Amino acid sequence: MNTTLSTNLAGLNLSNPVMLAAGTAGYLDEMGDVLDVKKIGAVVTKSITAKPRDGNATWRIIESRGAMMNAVGLANMGVDAFMRDLAPRVAAVPTKVVGSISGFSVEDFVTVAAAMDSVEAIGAVELNVSCPNVHLGVEFGSEPKLLAELISAVRPVLTKTRLFVKLSPIAAGRPGIVPIARAAVEPDSAGVNSQPAGPNQRPGADAVCLANTMPAMAIDVHTRKPRLSNITGGLSGPAIHPIAVKLVHDVYRGFAKDTHTPLIGIGGVLHWEDAAEFILAGATAVEMGTALFVDPRSPLAVVKGLQKWVHAQGATSISELIGAVKLA
Repeated sequence: MNTTLSTNLAGLNLSNPVMLAAGTAGYLDEMGDVLDVKKIGAVVTKSITAKPRDGNATWRIIESRGAMMNAVGLANMGVDAFMRDLAPRVAAVPTKVVGSISGFSVEDFVTVAAAMDSVEAIGAVELNVSCPNVHLGVEFGSEPKLLAELISAVRPVLTKTRLFVKLSPIAAGRPGIVPIARAAVEPDSAGVNSQPAGPNQRPGADAVCLANTMPAMAIDVHTRKPRLSNITGGLSGPAIHPIAVKLVHDVYRGFAKDTHTPLIGIGGVLHWEDAAEFILAGATAVEMGTALFVDPRSPLAVVKGLQKWVHAQGATSISELIGAVKLA
């Protein structure tokens, strides 16, 4: 029996559901020296902001038990340099490319999103909404209305590019991950009217990514100082995997299944079983990040493992297993 891992991610056709997460694989295809990028479903660029950023001082990446912590501080070249130096190279990347963007104001996001939309080979824009709004001091992704207002501002400038939104796991507190995710996909659920650029576009996000890193802290007990220069950082890797799986499950059951909204599972995918868990919970695709610091070739093993798993499950397509967890 032939099986396929082909994945339709809001109209973006991937050869398989394995993606390389933002900030872990360089800007484009820098991993090409150690990883056959064309065998991966998609590459997500390093997060790009309106202005260049140096990021935080070292140490900004450390190892923790079963996890990694980072406080890179969105170090990047800025949108002008990206458009000048890297945008012309996007078409040469041998797989799909998703442009990650971040900002500290609505205007920042709109500026970078509009630039990304002008790059023909960028298939989607992924909004990193885990950064604080400089005017309000809270994360864009922490409140439904704030997120919906951001989406409604960005959506009209994306005339051809799909819109993905990457949420923080802390949104699982109040008011909860489901209303936050719904506000991203359906801004009117938060009382915000959104106008898409085209007649075939959703008013909100085309897909939801769950989830970004978990806020965390580590202390050197000998020096009594924080191990990260920024004091706190984001926790990623196997330690947060079960949390991310539950977030995907909750959003899938909450509304994504009924609205046919693709979910992308992020958090602790080191082996194919981790990716399979996300698929069963309701994810259409997964992103790998921390695993690349351990073994840059691990995504290929995950793809191979998923292929065997789909066959063993008696399915012809991995799409048949999306949300197929047996709850009773």
